[in-house]
Amino acid sequence: MLDRTQPDAGLNTSDMSSSVVPEAAETEAPRRKGWLRPLGWLSRAGQFLFTLSFSSLTRRIVSLNIAGLLALVASILYLSQFRAGLIDARAQSLLVQAEIIAGAIAASATVQTNTITIDPDRLADLKPGQTMAPDEYSPLDFPINPERVAPVLRTLISPTKTRARIYDPSGGLILDSRSLENVLRFDLPAPSKPGIVERALTAVRTWINRGDLPLYREYENGSNYEEVANALKGQKRSMVRVNSRGEVIVSVAVPVQRSRAIRGALMLSTQGDDIDEMVTAERLAILKVGGVASAVMMLLSLLLASTIAGPVRRLADSAERVRRRIKTRVEIPDFTRRRDEIGHLSGALRDMTGALYNRIEAIEMFAADVAHELKNPLTSLRSAVETLPLARNESSRARLLGVIEHDVKRLDRLISDISDASRLDAELQRQDMAPVDVRRLLTTLTSVANETKLGHDVGVEVRFEGRNPTDTFSVPGHDSRLGQVIANLLSNAQSFSEPGKKVRITCRRVRSEIEVLVDDDGPGIRADALERVFERFYTDRPHQGFGQNSGLGLSISKQIIEAHGGRIWAENRAGPPTPEGEPTVAGAHFVVRLPSL
Repeated sequence: MLDRTQPDAGLNTSDMSSSVVPEAAETEAPRRKGWLRPLGWLSRAGQFLFTLSFSSLTRRIVSLNIAGLLALVASILYLSQFRAGLIDARAQSLLVQAEIIAGAIAASATVQTNTITIDPDRLADLKPGQTMAPDEYSPLDFPINPERVAPVLRTLISPTKTRARIYDPSGGLILDSRSLENVLRFDLPAPSKPGIVERALTAVRTWINRGDLPLYREYENGSNYEEVANALKGQKRSMVRVNSRGEVIVSVAVPVQRSRAIRGALMLSTQGDDIDEMVTAERLAILKVGGVASAVMMLLSLLLASTIAGPVRRLADSAERVRRRIKTRVEIPDFTRRRDEIGHLSGALRDMTGALYNRIEAIEMFAADVAHELKNPLTSLRSAVETLPLARNESSRARLLGVIEHDVKRLDRLISDISDASRLDAELQRQDMAPVDVRRLLTTLTSVANETKLGHDVGVEVRFEGRNPTDTFSVPGHDSRLGQVIANLLSNAQSFSEPGKKVRITCRRVRSEIEVLVDDDGPGIRADALERVFERFYTDRPHQGFGQNSGLGLSISKQIIEAHGGRIWAENRAGPPTPEGEPTVAGAHFVVRLPSL
Protein backbone atom coordinates (compact mmCIF):
# COMPACT_ATOMS: atom_id res chain seq x y z
CA MET A 1 0.00 0.00 0.00
CA LEU A 2 1.32 3.38 -0.95
CA ASP A 3 0.82 5.66 2.08
CA ARG A 4 1.77 9.30 1.91
CA THR A 5 0.94 10.94 5.25
CA GLN A 6 1.26 14.71 5.21
CA PRO A 7 2.41 16.84 8.21
CA ASP A 8 -0.13 18.72 10.27
CA ALA A 9 -1.19 22.13 9.03
CA GLY A 10 0.12 23.77 12.15
CA LEU A 11 3.72 22.60 11.60
CA ASN A 12 6.05 25.33 10.29
CA THR A 13 7.85 23.59 7.44
CA SER A 14 10.00 26.61 6.59
CA ASP A 15 11.74 26.41 9.99
CA MET A 16 12.32 22.74 9.60
CA SER A 17 13.74 23.07 6.06
CA SER A 18 16.11 25.85 7.15
CA SER A 19 17.49 23.62 9.91
CA VAL A 20 17.97 20.64 7.63
CA VAL A 21 19.79 22.36 4.75
CA PRO A 22 23.14 22.92 6.50
CA GLU A 23 23.24 19.34 7.74
CA ALA A 24 22.48 18.00 4.22
CA ALA A 25 25.17 20.23 2.71
CA GLU A 26 27.74 18.83 5.16
CA THR A 27 26.90 15.17 4.38
CA GLU A 28 26.43 15.55 0.60
CA ALA A 29 30.12 15.40 -0.41
CA PRO A 30 31.02 12.19 1.54
CA ARG A 31 27.89 10.52 0.21
CA ARG A 32 28.89 11.31 -3.39
CA LYS A 33 32.38 9.92 -2.82
CA GLY A 34 30.90 6.76 -1.36
CA TRP A 35 28.81 6.26 -4.50
CA LEU A 36 31.65 7.05 -6.93
CA ARG A 37 34.14 4.59 -5.40
CA PRO A 38 32.19 1.38 -6.32
CA LEU A 39 31.52 2.80 -9.78
CA GLY A 40 35.28 3.23 -10.33
CA TRP A 41 35.88 -0.38 -9.27
CA LEU A 42 33.20 -1.65 -11.62
CA SER A 43 34.65 0.38 -14.49
CA ARG A 44 38.16 -1.00 -13.96
CA ALA A 45 36.83 -4.57 -13.62
CA GLY A 46 34.85 -4.20 -16.86
CA GLN A 47 37.88 -2.91 -18.75
CA PHE A 48 39.97 -5.80 -17.42
CA LEU A 49 37.43 -8.43 -18.52
CA PHE A 50 37.00 -6.90 -21.96
CA THR A 51 40.76 -6.72 -22.48
CA LEU A 52 41.53 -10.27 -21.41
CA SER A 53 38.47 -12.31 -22.32
CA PHE A 54 36.73 -10.76 -25.29
CA SER A 55 37.83 -10.25 -28.84
CA SER A 56 36.69 -7.32 -30.94
CA LEU A 57 33.84 -9.31 -32.50
CA THR A 58 32.58 -10.40 -29.08
CA ARG A 59 32.75 -6.81 -27.86
CA ARG A 60 30.63 -5.65 -30.80
CA ILE A 61 27.98 -8.31 -30.23
CA VAL A 62 27.86 -7.74 -26.47
CA SER A 63 27.87 -3.96 -26.83
CA LEU A 64 24.98 -3.92 -29.28
CA ASN A 65 22.89 -6.33 -27.23
CA ILE A 66 23.58 -4.47 -24.01
CA ALA A 67 22.78 -1.17 -25.74
CA GLY A 68 19.35 -2.48 -26.74
CA LEU A 69 18.75 -3.86 -23.26
CA LEU A 70 19.79 -0.60 -21.63
CA ALA A 71 17.49 1.33 -23.94
CA LEU A 72 14.57 -0.89 -22.93
CA VAL A 73 15.40 -0.70 -19.22
CA ALA A 74 15.89 3.06 -19.42
CA SER A 75 12.49 3.46 -21.09
CA ILE A 76 10.79 1.37 -18.43
CA LEU A 77 12.54 3.21 -15.62
CA TYR A 78 11.71 6.54 -17.21
CA LEU A 79 8.06 5.60 -17.47
CA SER A 80 7.97 4.36 -13.86
CA GLN A 81 9.63 7.52 -12.57
CA PHE A 82 7.28 9.69 -14.60
CA ARG A 83 4.26 7.82 -13.26
CA ALA A 84 5.46 7.99 -9.67
CA GLY A 85 6.34 11.66 -10.04
CA LEU A 86 2.97 12.37 -11.59
CA ILE A 87 1.18 10.67 -8.72
CA ASP A 88 3.25 12.59 -6.16
CA ALA A 89 2.62 15.89 -7.90
CA ARG A 90 -1.08 15.14 -8.14
CA ALA A 91 -1.28 14.24 -4.46
CA GLN A 92 0.50 17.46 -3.49
CA SER A 93 -1.80 19.57 -5.64
CA LEU A 94 -4.86 17.84 -4.21
CA LEU A 95 -3.64 18.51 -0.68
CA VAL A 96 -3.19 22.19 -1.42
CA GLN A 97 -6.59 22.33 -3.11
CA ALA A 98 -8.21 20.43 -0.24
CA GLU A 99 -6.78 22.83 2.37
CA ILE A 100 -8.14 25.81 0.46
CA ILE A 101 -11.58 24.25 0.05
CA ALA A 102 -11.63 23.07 3.70
CA GLY A 103 -10.89 26.62 4.85
CA ALA A 104 -13.70 27.96 2.70
CA ILE A 105 -16.10 25.32 4.02
CA ALA A 106 -15.18 26.08 7.64
CA ALA A 107 -15.73 29.78 7.04
CA SER A 108 -19.17 29.17 5.50
CA ALA A 109 -20.44 27.01 8.39
CA THR A 110 -23.15 28.75 10.58
CA VAL A 111 -24.98 28.08 13.80
CA GLN A 112 -28.56 26.75 13.62
CA THR A 113 -30.46 29.39 15.70
CA ASN A 114 -33.80 27.60 15.80
CA THR A 115 -32.46 24.50 17.52
CA ILE A 116 -30.93 23.87 20.92
CA THR A 117 -28.75 20.85 21.42
CA ILE A 118 -28.80 19.46 24.98
CA ASP A 119 -26.52 16.76 26.28
CA PRO A 120 -28.67 14.48 28.53
CA ASP A 121 -25.68 13.20 30.47
CA ARG A 122 -24.48 16.65 31.41
CA LEU A 123 -28.06 17.75 32.16
CA ALA A 124 -28.42 14.94 34.75
CA ASP A 125 -25.22 16.04 36.44
CA LEU A 126 -26.44 19.64 37.02
CA LYS A 127 -27.33 20.68 40.56
CA PRO A 128 -30.54 22.52 41.40
CA GLY A 129 -30.34 26.10 40.20
CA GLN A 130 -27.23 25.42 38.10
CA THR A 131 -27.24 26.25 34.34
CA MET A 132 -24.94 25.52 31.40
CA ALA A 133 -22.86 28.45 30.24
CA PRO A 134 -22.92 29.19 26.50
CA ASP A 135 -19.20 28.59 26.23
CA GLU A 136 -19.71 25.09 27.58
CA TYR A 137 -21.55 24.02 24.46
CA SER A 138 -19.65 21.47 22.38
CA PRO A 139 -18.14 22.71 19.13
CA LEU A 140 -20.13 19.96 17.42
CA ASP A 141 -23.22 21.99 18.10
CA PHE A 142 -22.19 24.06 15.08
CA PRO A 143 -22.45 21.59 12.17
CA ILE A 144 -21.67 22.18 8.50
CA ASN A 145 -24.65 23.55 6.65
CA PRO A 146 -24.94 21.71 3.27
CA GLU A 147 -27.09 24.46 1.80
CA ARG A 148 -24.40 27.09 2.34
CA VAL A 149 -21.45 24.80 1.57
CA ALA A 150 -22.83 23.42 -1.70
CA PRO A 151 -22.46 26.66 -3.75
CA VAL A 152 -18.94 27.16 -2.46
CA LEU A 153 -18.01 23.56 -3.24
CA ARG A 154 -19.52 23.75 -6.72
CA THR A 155 -17.61 26.94 -7.48
CA LEU A 156 -14.25 25.52 -6.36
CA ILE A 157 -14.62 22.01 -7.83
CA SER A 158 -16.16 22.78 -11.22
CA PRO A 159 -12.91 23.94 -12.95
CA THR A 160 -11.06 20.82 -11.82
CA LYS A 161 -11.54 17.17 -12.72
CA THR A 162 -11.79 16.06 -9.10
CA ARG A 163 -14.48 14.63 -6.91
CA ALA A 164 -15.17 16.18 -3.51
CA ARG A 165 -16.95 14.54 -0.56
CA ILE A 166 -17.67 16.07 2.86
CA TYR A 167 -18.16 13.82 5.88
CA ASP A 168 -19.43 14.68 9.36
CA PRO A 169 -17.42 13.76 12.47
CA SER A 170 -19.06 10.34 12.61
CA GLY A 171 -18.12 9.51 9.00
CA GLY A 172 -21.54 10.13 7.51
CA LEU A 173 -21.64 11.61 4.02
CA ILE A 174 -22.89 15.20 4.07
CA LEU A 175 -22.23 16.25 0.49
CA ASP A 176 -20.86 14.67 -2.73
CA SER A 177 -19.81 16.84 -5.67
CA ARG A 178 -21.34 14.31 -8.07
CA SER A 179 -24.79 15.18 -6.70
CA LEU A 180 -24.17 18.88 -7.48
CA GLU A 181 -23.80 18.40 -11.24
CA ASN A 182 -26.74 19.28 -13.49
CA VAL A 183 -27.35 16.08 -15.39
CA LEU A 184 -29.96 15.54 -18.06
CA ARG A 185 -31.44 12.08 -17.69
CA PHE A 186 -32.49 9.94 -20.64
CA ASP A 187 -33.68 6.42 -20.89
CA LEU A 188 -30.59 4.60 -22.24
CA PRO A 189 -30.36 0.94 -23.17
CA ALA A 190 -28.67 -1.42 -20.77
CA PRO A 191 -24.89 -1.35 -21.14
CA SER A 192 -23.48 -4.24 -23.11
CA LYS A 193 -20.81 -6.54 -21.72
CA PRO A 194 -17.23 -5.64 -22.66
CA GLY A 195 -15.71 -7.69 -25.45
CA ILE A 196 -12.71 -9.99 -25.24
CA VAL A 197 -10.29 -7.31 -26.45
CA GLU A 198 -11.58 -4.76 -23.96
CA ARG A 199 -11.42 -7.25 -21.11
CA ALA A 200 -7.89 -8.23 -22.13
CA LEU A 201 -6.78 -4.58 -22.25
CA THR A 202 -8.38 -3.96 -18.86
CA ALA A 203 -6.63 -7.01 -17.39
CA VAL A 204 -3.26 -5.90 -18.79
CA ARG A 205 -3.72 -2.35 -17.56
CA THR A 206 -4.80 -3.59 -14.12
CA TRP A 207 -1.73 -5.89 -13.97
CA ILE A 208 0.61 -3.05 -14.97
CA ASN A 209 -0.88 -0.39 -12.69
CA ARG A 210 -1.85 -2.58 -9.73
CA GLY A 211 1.50 -3.57 -8.29
CA ASP A 212 1.08 -3.41 -4.52
CA LEU A 213 -1.65 -0.74 -4.63
CA PRO A 214 -4.94 -1.50 -2.87
CA LEU A 215 -8.24 -1.79 -4.74
CA TYR A 216 -10.57 1.20 -4.63
CA ARG A 217 -14.10 0.61 -3.33
CA GLU A 218 -17.09 2.87 -2.67
CA TYR A 219 -18.15 3.08 1.02
CA GLU A 220 -21.21 4.78 2.50
CA ASN A 221 -19.39 5.61 5.70
CA GLY A 222 -16.27 7.69 5.21
CA SER A 223 -14.53 6.14 8.21
CA ASN A 224 -13.81 3.08 6.04
CA TYR A 225 -11.36 5.22 4.07
CA GLU A 226 -8.06 5.44 5.93
CA GLU A 227 -7.40 8.99 4.83
CA VAL A 228 -10.87 10.12 6.04
CA ALA A 229 -10.38 8.35 9.37
CA ASN A 230 -7.07 10.15 9.86
CA ALA A 231 -8.61 13.48 8.79
CA LEU A 232 -11.35 13.10 11.41
CA LYS A 233 -8.51 12.77 13.94
CA GLY A 234 -6.95 16.01 12.71
CA GLN A 235 -4.29 14.57 10.35
CA LYS A 236 -3.90 15.08 6.62
CA ARG A 237 -3.51 11.90 4.59
CA SER A 238 -3.20 10.84 0.94
CA MET A 239 -3.78 7.41 -0.60
CA VAL A 240 -3.25 5.84 -4.04
CA ARG A 241 -5.55 3.06 -5.20
CA VAL A 242 -6.55 1.23 -8.39
CA ASN A 243 -10.16 0.71 -9.41
CA SER A 244 -11.63 -2.36 -11.07
CA ARG A 245 -10.78 -1.00 -14.56
CA GLY A 246 -7.10 -0.67 -13.68
CA GLU A 247 -7.23 3.14 -13.42
CA VAL A 248 -5.16 4.91 -10.77
CA ILE A 249 -7.10 7.02 -8.27
CA VAL A 250 -5.36 9.48 -5.95
CA SER A 251 -7.35 10.68 -2.94
CA VAL A 252 -6.56 13.05 -0.08
CA ALA A 253 -8.48 13.95 3.06
CA VAL A 254 -8.06 16.99 5.33
CA PRO A 255 -9.97 17.96 8.45
CA VAL A 256 -12.55 20.73 8.27
CA GLN A 257 -11.97 22.66 11.47
CA ARG A 258 -12.79 26.04 12.96
CA SER A 259 -11.36 27.36 16.18
CA ARG A 260 -9.40 24.08 16.35
CA ALA A 261 -12.65 22.16 16.47
CA ILE A 262 -12.99 19.36 13.86
CA ARG A 263 -16.40 19.72 12.22
CA GLY A 264 -15.87 17.09 9.52
CA ALA A 265 -13.52 15.90 6.80
CA LEU A 266 -13.09 16.84 3.16
CA MET A 267 -12.01 14.10 0.73
CA LEU A 268 -10.79 14.96 -2.80
CA SER A 269 -10.12 12.22 -5.35
CA THR A 270 -9.11 12.15 -9.00
CA GLN A 271 -11.30 10.76 -11.72
CA GLY A 272 -10.50 7.26 -12.99
CA ASP A 273 -8.95 8.36 -16.27
CA ASP A 274 -7.21 11.52 -15.04
CA ILE A 275 -3.72 10.17 -14.41
CA ASP A 276 -4.02 7.31 -16.89
CA GLU A 277 -4.56 9.70 -19.78
CA MET A 278 -1.28 11.44 -19.05
CA VAL A 279 0.51 8.10 -18.56
CA THR A 280 -0.97 6.82 -21.82
CA ALA A 281 0.20 9.91 -23.66
CA GLU A 282 3.68 9.40 -22.21
CA ARG A 283 3.60 5.75 -23.25
CA LEU A 284 2.71 6.73 -26.79
CA ALA A 285 5.67 9.07 -26.82
CA ILE A 286 7.90 6.27 -25.56
CA LEU A 287 6.49 3.97 -28.23
CA LYS A 288 7.46 6.51 -30.86
CA VAL A 289 10.95 6.71 -29.41
CA GLY A 290 11.00 2.91 -29.24
CA GLY A 291 10.05 2.71 -32.90
CA VAL A 292 12.93 4.95 -33.84
CA ALA A 293 15.22 2.95 -31.58
CA SER A 294 14.00 -0.27 -33.17
CA ALA A 295 14.80 1.07 -36.63
CA VAL A 296 18.26 2.05 -35.45
CA MET A 297 18.75 -1.36 -33.85
CA MET A 298 17.64 -3.03 -37.07
CA LEU A 299 20.16 -1.05 -39.08
CA LEU A 300 22.87 -1.91 -36.57
CA SER A 301 21.86 -5.57 -36.67
CA LEU A 302 22.02 -5.57 -40.47
CA LEU A 303 25.45 -3.97 -40.27
CA LEU A 304 26.55 -6.59 -37.76
CA ALA A 305 25.12 -9.37 -39.91
CA SER A 306 26.97 -8.05 -42.94
CA THR A 307 30.24 -8.20 -41.02
CA ILE A 308 29.60 -11.74 -39.78
CA ALA A 309 27.09 -13.61 -41.92
CA GLY A 310 28.47 -12.37 -45.24
CA PRO A 311 32.07 -13.50 -44.71
CA VAL A 312 30.93 -16.77 -43.12
CA ARG A 313 28.69 -17.47 -46.11
CA ARG A 314 31.59 -16.82 -48.51
CA LEU A 315 33.84 -19.12 -46.51
CA ALA A 316 31.15 -21.83 -46.49
CA ASP A 317 30.66 -21.54 -50.27
CA SER A 318 34.40 -21.81 -50.84
CA ALA A 319 34.60 -24.87 -48.59
CA GLU A 320 31.77 -26.45 -50.58
CA ARG A 321 33.64 -25.77 -53.82
CA VAL A 322 36.76 -27.35 -52.34
CA ARG A 323 34.75 -30.47 -51.58
CA ARG A 324 33.43 -30.72 -55.13
CA ARG A 325 36.58 -29.69 -57.03
CA ILE A 326 39.46 -31.71 -55.64
CA LYS A 327 41.77 -31.65 -58.67
CA THR A 328 41.78 -27.88 -59.11
CA ARG A 329 42.74 -25.41 -56.41
CA VAL A 330 39.98 -23.23 -54.98
CA GLU A 331 41.03 -19.95 -53.42
CA ILE A 332 39.58 -19.38 -49.95
CA PRO A 333 38.65 -15.71 -49.26
CA ASP A 334 41.31 -13.97 -47.24
CA PHE A 335 39.94 -12.17 -44.16
CA THR A 336 43.09 -12.48 -42.09
CA ARG A 337 43.34 -8.69 -41.89
CA ARG A 338 40.40 -8.79 -39.51
CA ARG A 339 41.53 -9.17 -35.91
CA ASP A 340 38.58 -11.28 -34.83
CA GLU A 341 37.17 -14.80 -35.06
CA ILE A 342 36.26 -14.37 -38.75
CA GLY A 343 39.88 -13.56 -39.57
CA HIS A 344 41.07 -16.53 -37.53
CA LEU A 345 38.56 -18.81 -39.25
CA SER A 346 39.64 -17.57 -42.68
CA GLY A 347 43.30 -18.18 -41.88
CA ALA A 348 42.57 -21.65 -40.50
CA LEU A 349 40.52 -22.61 -43.57
CA ARG A 350 43.22 -21.32 -45.91
CA ASP A 351 45.89 -23.27 -44.04
CA MET A 352 43.73 -26.38 -43.94
CA THR A 353 42.93 -26.16 -47.66
CA GLY A 354 46.60 -25.61 -48.50
CA ALA A 355 47.58 -28.62 -46.39
CA LEU A 356 44.85 -30.68 -48.08
CA TYR A 357 46.05 -29.78 -51.57
CA ASN A 358 49.65 -30.43 -50.58
CA ARG A 359 48.67 -33.81 -49.21
CA ILE A 360 46.78 -34.64 -52.39
CA GLU A 361 49.75 -33.63 -54.50
CA ALA A 362 52.08 -35.65 -52.28
CA ILE A 363 49.84 -38.69 -52.63
CA GLU A 364 49.79 -38.27 -56.41
CA MET A 365 53.58 -37.91 -56.52
CA PHE A 366 53.97 -40.89 -54.21
CA ALA A 367 51.71 -42.99 -56.41
CA ALA A 368 53.69 -41.97 -59.51
CA ASP A 369 57.00 -42.75 -57.80
CA VAL A 370 55.69 -46.10 -56.57
CA ALA A 371 54.47 -46.99 -60.05
CA HIS A 372 57.84 -46.02 -61.52
CA GLU A 373 59.84 -47.95 -58.94
CA LEU A 374 57.66 -51.05 -59.25
CA LYS A 375 57.73 -50.92 -63.04
CA ASN A 376 61.55 -51.32 -63.21
CA PRO A 377 61.81 -54.66 -61.35
CA LEU A 378 58.63 -55.89 -63.01
CA THR A 379 60.05 -55.09 -66.44
CA SER A 380 63.31 -56.83 -65.55
CA LEU A 381 61.42 -59.78 -64.12
CA ARG A 382 59.26 -60.06 -67.23
CA SER A 383 62.28 -59.97 -69.51
CA ALA A 384 64.03 -62.70 -67.49
CA VAL A 385 60.94 -64.89 -67.48
CA GLU A 386 60.45 -64.48 -71.24
CA THR A 387 64.15 -65.19 -71.89
CA LEU A 388 64.35 -68.19 -69.58
CA PRO A 389 62.86 -70.74 -72.10
CA LEU A 390 65.35 -69.56 -74.71
CA ALA A 391 68.43 -70.20 -72.56
CA ARG A 392 70.79 -72.65 -74.29
CA ASN A 393 72.97 -73.73 -71.38
CA GLU A 394 72.80 -74.04 -67.62
CA SER A 395 74.96 -71.00 -66.93
CA SER A 396 72.53 -68.72 -68.83
CA ARG A 397 69.59 -70.35 -67.08
CA ALA A 398 71.23 -69.90 -63.66
CA ARG A 399 72.03 -66.25 -64.44
CA LEU A 400 68.39 -65.61 -65.43
CA LEU A 401 67.13 -67.34 -62.29
CA GLY A 402 69.43 -65.13 -60.24
CA VAL A 403 67.97 -62.05 -61.91
CA ILE A 404 64.46 -63.29 -61.16
CA GLU A 405 65.34 -63.94 -57.52
CA HIS A 406 66.94 -60.49 -57.22
CA ASP A 407 63.93 -58.75 -58.70
CA VAL A 408 61.53 -60.67 -56.46
CA LYS A 409 63.50 -59.64 -53.37
CA ARG A 410 63.60 -56.08 -54.63
CA LEU A 411 59.83 -56.08 -55.14
CA ASP A 412 59.31 -57.52 -51.67
CA ARG A 413 61.54 -54.84 -50.15
CA LEU A 414 59.84 -52.07 -52.12
CA ILE A 415 56.37 -53.23 -51.16
CA SER A 416 57.33 -53.49 -47.49
CA ASP A 417 58.86 -50.00 -47.45
CA ILE A 418 55.99 -48.52 -49.46
CA SER A 419 53.48 -50.09 -47.06
CA ASP A 420 55.40 -48.69 -44.10
CA ALA A 421 55.56 -45.21 -45.66
CA SER A 422 51.85 -45.19 -46.53
CA ARG A 423 50.85 -46.19 -42.97
CA LEU A 424 53.16 -43.70 -41.33
CA ASP A 425 50.94 -40.59 -41.43
CA ALA A 426 47.87 -42.46 -40.22
CA GLU A 427 49.74 -44.06 -37.32
CA LEU A 428 51.29 -40.77 -36.24
CA GLN A 429 47.87 -39.08 -36.27
CA ARG A 430 46.12 -41.87 -34.35
CA GLN A 431 48.67 -42.29 -31.58
CA ASP A 432 49.12 -39.74 -28.82
CA MET A 433 52.59 -38.42 -28.11
CA ALA A 434 54.27 -39.34 -24.83
CA PRO A 435 57.58 -38.32 -23.22
CA VAL A 436 60.49 -40.25 -24.77
CA ASP A 437 63.77 -40.75 -22.91
CA VAL A 438 66.33 -40.14 -25.68
CA ARG A 439 69.26 -41.21 -23.45
CA ARG A 440 67.68 -44.61 -22.86
CA LEU A 441 66.62 -44.95 -26.50
CA LEU A 442 70.13 -44.27 -27.88
CA THR A 443 71.78 -46.53 -25.32
CA THR A 444 69.48 -49.42 -26.25
CA LEU A 445 69.93 -48.98 -30.01
CA THR A 446 73.70 -48.72 -29.65
CA SER A 447 73.80 -51.93 -27.64
CA VAL A 448 71.67 -53.77 -30.20
CA ALA A 449 73.76 -52.47 -33.13
CA ASN A 450 77.02 -53.58 -31.50
CA GLU A 451 75.65 -57.02 -30.74
CA THR A 452 74.08 -57.75 -34.13
CA LYS A 453 76.14 -55.63 -36.60
CA LEU A 454 73.95 -57.19 -39.37
CA GLY A 455 76.92 -58.14 -41.58
CA HIS A 456 78.82 -54.90 -40.93
CA ASP A 457 82.01 -55.08 -38.86
CA VAL A 458 81.44 -51.50 -37.77
CA GLY A 459 81.01 -50.57 -34.12
CA VAL A 460 78.77 -47.86 -32.69
CA GLU A 461 79.51 -45.60 -29.74
CA VAL A 462 77.30 -43.00 -28.07
CA ARG A 463 78.22 -39.92 -26.07
CA PHE A 464 76.03 -37.51 -24.09
CA GLU A 465 77.08 -33.92 -23.57
CA GLY A 466 75.77 -31.70 -20.82
CA ARG A 467 76.43 -30.39 -17.35
CA ASN A 468 73.86 -32.67 -15.75
CA PRO A 469 74.85 -36.33 -16.15
CA THR A 470 71.36 -37.46 -15.12
CA ASP A 471 69.59 -35.46 -17.85
CA THR A 472 67.19 -37.77 -19.68
CA PHE A 473 66.97 -35.56 -22.77
CA SER A 474 63.19 -36.07 -22.93
CA VAL A 475 61.19 -35.18 -26.05
CA PRO A 476 57.48 -35.61 -26.84
CA GLY A 477 56.84 -38.25 -29.47
CA HIS A 478 56.49 -41.92 -30.38
CA ASP A 479 59.40 -43.98 -29.12
CA SER A 480 59.03 -46.70 -31.78
CA ARG A 481 59.10 -44.24 -34.67
CA LEU A 482 62.00 -42.22 -33.23
CA GLY A 483 63.84 -45.50 -32.75
CA GLN A 484 63.16 -46.30 -36.41
CA VAL A 485 64.82 -42.99 -37.42
CA ILE A 486 67.96 -43.66 -35.36
CA ALA A 487 68.08 -47.26 -36.65
CA ASN A 488 67.87 -46.06 -40.27
CA LEU A 489 70.68 -43.53 -39.71
CA LEU A 490 72.87 -46.15 -38.00
CA SER A 491 72.25 -48.72 -40.73
CA ASN A 492 72.97 -46.14 -43.41
CA ALA A 493 76.21 -45.02 -41.66
CA GLN A 494 77.38 -48.63 -41.17
CA SER A 495 76.72 -49.48 -44.80
CA PHE A 496 79.05 -46.65 -45.94
CA SER A 497 81.78 -47.27 -43.37
CA GLU A 498 84.72 -49.57 -43.87
CA PRO A 499 85.14 -52.64 -41.62
CA GLY A 500 86.84 -51.82 -38.35
CA LYS A 501 85.63 -48.24 -38.33
CA LYS A 502 83.11 -46.79 -35.88
CA VAL A 503 79.89 -44.81 -36.09
CA ARG A 504 79.64 -42.08 -33.46
CA ILE A 505 76.39 -40.80 -31.93
CA THR A 506 76.40 -37.57 -29.93
CA CYS A 507 73.38 -36.27 -27.95
CA ARG A 508 73.27 -32.80 -26.44
CA ARG A 509 70.86 -30.01 -25.53
CA VAL A 510 70.83 -26.93 -27.76
CA ARG A 511 68.69 -24.24 -26.13
CA SER A 512 65.11 -25.63 -26.21
CA GLU A 513 65.93 -28.56 -28.51
CA ILE A 514 67.58 -31.96 -28.25
CA GLU A 515 70.22 -32.53 -30.95
CA VAL A 516 71.36 -36.01 -32.08
CA LEU A 517 74.44 -36.26 -34.34
CA VAL A 518 75.35 -39.39 -36.34
CA ASP A 519 78.87 -39.37 -37.83
CA ASP A 520 80.59 -41.98 -39.98
CA ASP A 521 83.98 -42.32 -41.65
CA GLY A 522 82.62 -43.10 -45.11
CA PRO A 523 83.09 -41.27 -48.40
CA GLY A 524 80.54 -38.62 -47.54
CA ILE A 525 77.77 -37.24 -49.72
CA ARG A 526 78.11 -35.41 -53.01
CA ALA A 527 77.42 -31.71 -52.66
CA ASP A 528 74.52 -31.81 -55.12
CA ALA A 529 72.90 -34.73 -53.23
CA LEU A 530 72.79 -33.28 -49.71
CA GLU A 531 69.08 -32.46 -50.17
CA ARG A 532 68.20 -35.24 -52.59
CA VAL A 533 69.16 -38.03 -50.19
CA PHE A 534 65.83 -37.38 -48.41
CA GLU A 535 63.75 -37.79 -51.57
CA ARG A 536 61.70 -40.92 -52.08
CA PHE A 537 63.42 -43.80 -53.90
CA TYR A 538 66.67 -41.85 -54.22
CA THR A 539 69.79 -43.97 -53.75
CA ASP A 540 73.46 -43.35 -54.53
CA ARG A 541 75.55 -46.40 -53.66
CA PRO A 542 78.28 -46.94 -56.29
CA HIS A 543 79.93 -49.58 -54.16
CA GLN A 544 76.79 -51.72 -54.04
CA GLY A 545 74.87 -53.45 -56.75
CA PHE A 546 71.72 -51.90 -58.27
CA GLY A 547 68.48 -52.54 -56.45
CA GLN A 548 69.95 -53.40 -53.05
CA ASN A 549 68.06 -50.52 -51.36
CA SER A 550 64.59 -49.08 -51.86
CA GLY A 551 65.69 -45.49 -51.26
CA LEU A 552 62.84 -44.88 -48.76
CA GLY A 553 64.76 -45.06 -45.47
CA LEU A 554 65.89 -41.43 -45.26
CA SER A 555 62.60 -40.22 -46.76
CA ILE A 556 60.66 -42.04 -44.04
CA SER A 557 63.05 -40.68 -41.38
CA LYS A 558 62.48 -37.11 -42.53
CA GLN A 559 58.72 -37.64 -42.54
CA ILE A 560 58.82 -38.95 -38.95
CA ILE A 561 61.02 -36.11 -37.66
CA GLU A 562 58.86 -33.42 -39.29
CA ALA A 563 55.73 -35.04 -37.80
CA HIS A 564 57.38 -34.55 -34.38
CA GLY A 565 58.00 -30.88 -35.10
CA GLY A 566 61.72 -31.34 -35.64
CA ARG A 567 64.32 -31.04 -38.41
CA ILE A 568 66.83 -33.34 -40.07
CA TRP A 569 69.58 -32.53 -42.53
CA ALA A 570 72.85 -33.95 -43.85
CA GLU A 571 76.35 -32.46 -43.98
CA ASN A 572 79.88 -33.56 -44.74
CA ARG A 573 82.59 -33.61 -42.10
CA ALA A 574 85.68 -31.76 -43.19
CA GLY A 575 88.93 -33.73 -43.13
CA PRO A 576 92.56 -32.57 -43.22
CA PRO A 577 93.43 -30.69 -46.42
CA THR A 578 95.63 -32.26 -49.10
CA PRO A 579 99.21 -31.12 -49.62
CA GLU A 580 97.87 -28.98 -52.42
CA GLY A 581 95.44 -27.33 -49.98
CA GLU A 582 92.35 -29.02 -51.35
CA PRO A 583 89.59 -29.69 -48.78
CA THR A 584 88.74 -33.29 -48.07
CA VAL A 585 85.70 -35.11 -46.70
CA ALA A 586 86.14 -37.23 -43.58
CA GLY A 587 82.61 -38.69 -43.63
CA ALA A 588 78.89 -37.94 -43.51
CA HIS A 589 77.31 -35.98 -40.70
CA PHE A 590 73.54 -36.28 -40.04
CA VAL A 591 71.85 -33.85 -37.64
CA VAL A 592 68.46 -34.43 -35.95
CA ARG A 593 66.84 -31.77 -33.77
CA LEU A 594 63.66 -32.29 -31.77
CA PRO A 595 61.80 -29.93 -29.39
CA SER A 596 62.51 -30.90 -25.79
CA LEU A 597 60.16 -31.07 -22.84
